[in-house]
Amino acid sequence: MMRPLALAAILAGLAAGAPTINVHIVAHTHDDVGWLKTVDEYYNGQNNSIQNAYVHIIIDTVIRCLELNPNRTFTYVEQAFFQRWWRQQDASVKELTRRLVKTGQLEFTNGGWCMHDEAAPHYLDMIDQTTLGHKFLMDEFGVAPKTGWQLDPFGHSATQAALLSAEVGFEGLFFGRIDYQDLNLRKQNREAEFVWRASPSLGKEAQVFSGLTGEYGGNYGPPSGFNWDVHNTDEPIQDDPDMTDYNVKSRVDDFVQAVHTEASQTRGVNVMMTMGSDFQFEDAFGWFYNLDKLIQHVNEDGRVNVFYSTPARYVEAKAAEKLSWPLKEDDFFPYADGPHQFWTGYFTSRPALKRYIRDTSAFFQAAKQVVALAGGDAQGLEKLSEALGVAQHHDSVSGTAKQHVTFDYAMRLANGRTLALPSVSASLGRLTSV
Repeated sequence: MMRPLALAAILAGLAAGAPTINVHIVAHTHDDVGWLKTVDEYYNGQNNSIQNAYVHIIIDTVIRCLELNPNRTFTYVEQAFFQRWWRQQDASVKELTRRLVKTGQLEFTNGGWCMHDEAAPHYLDMIDQTTLGHKFLMDEFGVAPKTGWQLDPFGHSATQAALLSAEVGFEGLFFGRIDYQDLNLRKQNREAEFVWRASPSLGKEAQVFSGLTGEYGGNYGPPSGFNWDVHNTDEPIQDDPDMTDYNVKSRVDDFVQAVHTEASQTRGVNVMMTMGSDFQFEDAFGWFYNLDKLIQHVNEDGRVNVFYSTPARYVEAKAAEKLSWPLKEDDFFPYADGPHQFWTGYFTSRPALKRYIRDTSAFFQAAKQVVALAGGDAQGLEKLSEALGVAQHHDSVSGTAKQHVTFDYAMRLANGRTLALPSVSASLGRLTSV
């Protein structure tokens, strides 16, 4: 359900008789499940000489900021991190988090263990890692994600659109990276959002509303000049007129211009602003402090309506407009972000890791069936399931992570296989003793 504040803002624009643009502010963070640092290093804020990232603190401060203001919303994706944070919380924090999820302030999108790659993994592994994350969300919160959020993978497959979006039950799918020539044409023709009918055999039954992110700039961050992460230097909003650096008018003008530019590249009166990027909201207070002021002063200006939102609410608003959309078939491969800059080397990079992941996946598929048939202990497969879930990440199976991170992925798979063997052996013993 759309929140009353967001719905009121949309209705106000319609009542005025003019096509006022409704701006959905989607606060989010993109937390790679390993890349320049390992999963553990990212979560615990270690090895910051490589990259400053501290996922535990991101989730901590976001939850506190949502508690302080019921209008604020936040979108989270990677369950490999969130479930780890969840297990470390006491009863009061868990109750608060459940309340935030129930009221719609905290929304999970995609909901898989990671944001998987779309070229290198086997489709069964994509399904398994998505199922692992969705099971956690259903068990703990009783919710299932309504939208796909594949912001960072290097190209997008028809399998993702049909099997891992429409048939999963997603009502929308969003991503950042498409070929630079395709991107430019879509912006010119107002086709930055579209219906993706990826399966020739299933047709309309497996189509999904899809759109680009990051003000349609080939990314998933905020408009230029509006990145208020603690490690960024963009100009904050200063709304105290007694201060010499009072800048409300210039900040509002710049934002309204960015909104109109984005709105000119798609259809309808609703646009989404993705406010956040890689490992952002480590100091969520600074981000939300400026977003609160932005919303207040832009709405006072009156040229556009701005409000906190989520991907699911945005899809709901777009559907309510009952627009006709351009149709996309096939896939978004290969991805190039400039002339002669094709991101295709990762199709074959780190072949040993790719083979080990595929081999481990085959073992896991057989292990699940053996344990199920024997009525064995499925908990013995838990660590292997989680290790394979992490391995589908778009910087793992793709082969684009640092060497020490790649070693960590392989170690997790090896440990998972070792821990799974007793359950598999016991189950085989039951089956062969009959």
